[in-house]
Parts: sequence; structure tokens; C-alpha cells
Amino acid sequence: MAKLSVIARQTKREKLVATYAAKRKALKEAGDYVALDKLPRNASPVRLKNRCKLTGRPKGYIGKFGVCRNVFREMASAGKIPGLTKASW
Repeated sequence: MAKLSVIARQTKREKLVATYAAKRKALKEAGDYVALDKLPRNASPVRLKNRCKLTGRPKGYIGKFGVCRNVFREMASAGKIPGLTKASW
């Protein structure tokens, strides 16, 4: 499990990106890069990192399910993901 401070920082960035999304789009279309530079750095969507929704793990993220590979394997084995079965041959 990731540190709670790292997870909190990520959620704070997500809120900031959502808040400034319209303003960033308008400034980019206008070509006003000086005003764009004055916005907070964390308002840029490039600074977001995909993290597991359950553990906060940054690596091994599976975007379709929103969890990391470890949690995905546990959930798949437990039958908690609909339509997914473990392969056996």
C-alpha cells in the first residue's frame, strides 16, 4: 500500500486539474502562454500518475480495470471481476 500522503497528493492534483481544465483550454486556444505559465503547476494533466484505486500502487496499473496487477490477480482468482475466468489448459 502506498503512503497515504502520496495518495492524498494525487487526489489533490486531480481536483486541481478538473478545476483549471476549462481555463487551460481557453488560454491554449487564445495562445496566451504567459498567462498559462502563471497557473499552478499541478493544474497540468501531465503531472497526474495512474494509480491503483485500492492500494495506490503506481506501477503495474491496468487502465481498463483501474487497479494494479496484484489486486487484479486477487480479484480475478476470487471471482470478483464479472466475465473473467482464470485460464487453465
